[in-house]
Amino acid sequence: MSRLIVKPAAAFDRHIDSIAPDKSISHRCAIFAMLSDKASVIRNYLQAEDTLNTLEIVKGLGATVEYFESHMRILPPEGIREPAAILDCGNSGTAIRLFMGFLASKEGFFVLFGDRYLASRPMRRVADPLRTIGAKIDGRENGNLAPIAIRGVQDLNGFVYHSPIASAQVKSAMILAALNARTPSFYSEPHLSRDHSERMLRGMGARIEAKGEGIEIDPLRGPLSPLDITVPSDPSSGFFFAVAAAIVPGSRVVLQNLSLNPTRIEAYRVLERMGAKVTYLQKEEKYEPIGDIMVEYAPLHAVTVEEHIAWLIDELPALSVAMAHARGRSVVRNAAELRVKESDRIKSVVENLQRCGIETEEFDDGYSVTGGQMHEAVIDSHGDHRIAMSFAIAGLVCGMQIEDTDCIRTSFPNFREILSKISEVEGGD
Repeated sequence: MSRLIVKPAAAFDRHIDSIAPDKSISHRCAIFAMLSDKASVIRNYLQAEDTLNTLEIVKGLGATVEYFESHMRILPPEGIREPAAILDCGNSGTAIRLFMGFLASKEGFFVLFGDRYLASRPMRRVADPLRTIGAKIDGRENGNLAPIAIRGVQDLNGFVYHSPIASAQVKSAMILAALNARTPSFYSEPHLSRDHSERMLRGMGARIEAKGEGIEIDPLRGPLSPLDITVPSDPSSGFFFAVAAAIVPGSRVVLQNLSLNPTRIEAYRVLERMGAKVTYLQKEEKYEPIGDIMVEYAPLHAVTVEEHIAWLIDELPALSVAMAHARGRSVVRNAAELRVKESDRIKSVVENLQRCGIETEEFDDGYSVTGGQMHEAVIDSHGDHRIAMSFAIAGLVCGMQIEDTDCIRTSFPNFREILSKISEVEGGD
C-alpha cells in the first residue's frame, strides 16, 4: 500500500496541457465502438487502469484493438463473442453499469466483476429496470452486488422509465439496452445528468431526441457510424488543480483542452460563486465543446450546493477542500449519491476534514464545512482516488500525508507528476 506526502507550495503560475484524458468519454468510446460495423478511430484515450480494463473487455468480446503513434483503432466483431473468462471492470462503476446495459441484449453468458471496492457498490439501480424489460441479470443480493451474471436476451421490450435518481450511468445503461429493443423507449430522471452518451451516440447516428422532460430512444435500424474522436482532457481531473490555484494565494492555472460540456463544468461555476476568478475559452465542438479554463486565486467565501448535484458529484470531495479554506459555513445537500461511490464519500470527506482540524457536520444527504485553518494530518483515502487526490491538493497549503494512494492510477496516472511541478512530493510512485 503506497502513501503520498505533499509539502506546502509557494504561489505558482502554470499552464497544464497534460491533464488526464476524460475517463467517462474514454469508457464510452470503447463500448460505443462496438455498435458500429467499421473501425472507430480514437485519439487521446485515457491510459489508466479502469479504462484499459474496458479495452480488455471489448477485446474479450471479440473486438480488435490496434495501436498507432497518434491514435488507436477499435474494430468490432461481426458478432459478440461469448467470453471464457470473467470480465474485469477493475474499480469502475461506469464500466460495469454500462456493460450491463450493453450486454443485456447480446446473445451469450457474461460475468462482470471488479476489485473489492467495486464489489460493494449497488447494481440493482441498473439491474432492476433492465429486468423489467426482459433482461436476465443476477448477482449477489439478488443482483445488487457483483459479480453480475448476464444471460443476454436479443428481444428486449421498449420501455417508459422514470428513474428515481439522476445518474449518467443508469441512463447510459438504459439507452444501450433501448437501442436493441423492439419498440421505442422513453427515459426521464429528476434532473438532467451528464449527457456524454446522448451526444456521442447522436454523433454516430443514433436517434435519441429530447421529448418533454426526458429522451426518446429509437431502436437501431443497422450499425452506427464509427467514432472519429479526440478525447478531451477531463474537467473532473483538472478541477483538482483549479482548487489548488484557488487556495494557494497568488496562484493561477490554465487547464488546456478540457471538455466544456455544461454538465461537466458545474464545479467550476461553484468555485466562481465562492469568489475565484474563472475564465472559459472554447476552441472547438464536434461531439463535445472543448477549450481552456483559467482559474486565479481570490479569497473564498462559503456557498450552499444543493442543485445540479449530478453535474458535480465527482468534484465534491475537491470542492470540500475549497470550502475548508472559505470564510463561513458551506453546505452540501441532495448528495446522497456520494455514499455509493468508490467510498462513502460523505463519511470520507467529513472524517478527513476533521482530522485536519476543520469543523464539519454530517447529514444523510451531504455535509457542512466551516472554513478555518487546515492542519497537516494523516489521511485515509479508503481506496478512493478522488479522496486521495483532493487531500493531496489540500497539502499544498498545510502539508499532508495520504495513505493508500495506489487508487490514483485508476483515473489519473500522471497526477503525481503534475503535482510535483507545483510542490515537493514524496512517495506515490
